[in-house]
Amino acid sequence: MAQDLYNTLMNLQCELVAERNLVNPEQISWLQYDILSILQPQASRPTVMSRQLGITQVKLSKNLKKLRELDYITQTPDANDRREITTALTPKGQQFLSDIAMKHRELYDKACKVWSKEEQQQFMVQANKLIDLLRKERIADDQ
Repeated sequence: MAQDLYNTLMNLQCELVAERNLVNPEQISWLQYDILSILQPQASRPTVMSRQLGITQVKLSKNLKKLRELDYITQTPDANDRREITTALTPKGQQFLSDIAMKHRELYDKACKVWSKEEQQQFMVQANKLIDLLRKERIADDQ
């Protein structure tokens, strides 16, 4: 039984990563995806983004450079404070997030097809238990 659970978790993880890779041809990292997500509703300054993400300015700067090279973001001097930089999504960055959202919707639709309402509810309860544990452990490790 334990080996079946182990194999199922590993297979699920592999399949979800494979699904992500279908819409992530340039292999952006999870952190870079989080940066793009922060920028989706509106442009932002690096100082604000580093606080939101809980990372150093240096780490953010390295990831912003990669996203600029991929043409997912632009950076321009802030209109209110020329010492600051405003970071915004490019059309390519917006399209990338749109493609990811479409893939998320396809995954949701597939889950709705294979699971009854009751099974969906059971999955959510059980998955959220594991998600909460993993998140708490990760946050504790970071401190």
